[in-house]
Amino acid sequence: MRDLFDRIYKNKGPLGMWASQAEGYFVFPKLEGPISNRMKFKGKEVITWSINDYLGLSNLSEVREIDFKAAYDYGSAYPMGARMMSGHTDLHEKLENELAQFVEKESAYLLNFGYQGILSTIDALVGKNDVIVYDVDSHACIVDGVRLHIGKRFTYKHNDVLSLEKNLIRASKIIEQTGGGILVISEGVFGMRGEQGCLKEICELKKKFNFRFLVDDAHGFGTLGKTGAGTGFEQGIQNEIDVYFATFAKSMASTGAFIASEKEVIDYLKYNMRSQMFAKSLQTQLVIGALKRLSILKSRPELKNKLWENVLMLQNGLKNNGFNIGNTQSCVTPVYLEGSIPEAMSLVKDLRENFGVFCSIVVYPVIPKGLILLRLIPTATHTKEDINETLDAFSKIRERLKRGVYKLKTKVK
Repeated sequence: MRDLFDRIYKNKGPLGMWASQAEGYFVFPKLEGPISNRMKFKGKEVITWSINDYLGLSNLSEVREIDFKAAYDYGSAYPMGARMMSGHTDLHEKLENELAQFVEKESAYLLNFGYQGILSTIDALVGKNDVIVYDVDSHACIVDGVRLHIGKRFTYKHNDVLSLEKNLIRASKIIEQTGGGILVISEGVFGMRGEQGCLKEICELKKKFNFRFLVDDAHGFGTLGKTGAGTGFEQGIQNEIDVYFATFAKSMASTGAFIASEKEVIDYLKYNMRSQMFAKSLQTQLVIGALKRLSILKSRPELKNKLWENVLMLQNGLKNNGFNIGNTQSCVTPVYLEGSIPEAMSLVKDLRENFGVFCSIVVYPVIPKGLILLRLIPTATHTKEDINETLDAFSKIRERLKRGVYKLKTKVK
């Protein structure tokens, strides 16, 4: 009989196999200092391009003051217990009502965490007779939610409406036999590529197929649409989205998330989402902080304007210098280079140590072998100097990569 741990001892996984070289530097790095455009890494100042604080709310004085006061007034425990038992307050309801109004849905429900929340939402929305059809490039939280489904599920090619339609035909034939329904899932903005989901085109398919549409808008909420209310408004189809999800971990610079839909659907989810029914309520200090952040998001459009000024300066600068940034239609800025995993590690070390630029690195198996993705997240706090220094650094490391300099440097000290 095999020991359960034998597999773990022998195979660390496609990312874990690099742990001895990567941990503490490329994965699980420690950024220090206040969340900002420049922080400390290994004792040196670096321009930070991996913080999802899009609007720069985390260190606004009025936000810090509210967070401090809420923590002082309520502590980090209140309210104790799950919402259904003892953790429900007027403040939770107030935030839900304001979020629902902002994204123009009948009702909303707070979630403790984004990852846990979307996973549990998917699980609660479908039963064994239903079929899920979702974009193949969906975030891990969606994939894990789909894994819980004991019925049929299909992927469609990324943002490929013809592929989606073929899978909807397959799904329709199945539900004719099972008597179930169809749930289509897309992201509003895909967090690695930066592409918006083809939400408008998906909604057009509702004329031919009977399905409900769930959108995870983690990167769109706060950054897209005239008021910052998300990708559905950017594309003019918010009313066609049946269940809307967004997290506080990006533009709101906090912890938590929410779902929004018609009231009857939200009422059902409140009583059937296991991760919320049996988990402690979102702390009041976070709820009060989220109310303040939402107020700023709605009342200070100059923050979103500054964000997009920086986004366009960075993305146009990269394109003008011949860099491949894919088809991003959002703040997420991917830079694609060709090289091996050891080259990627050496290149990023050069960026951090010698150019003072800190960005996330993505390699196989998240993207195809032979590609290196350097992912930059512009924020409202970045400056023109930050962007120009970064453009200069990227030009230099690309030239070194082409000359094979990084093939000679595969060790991380």
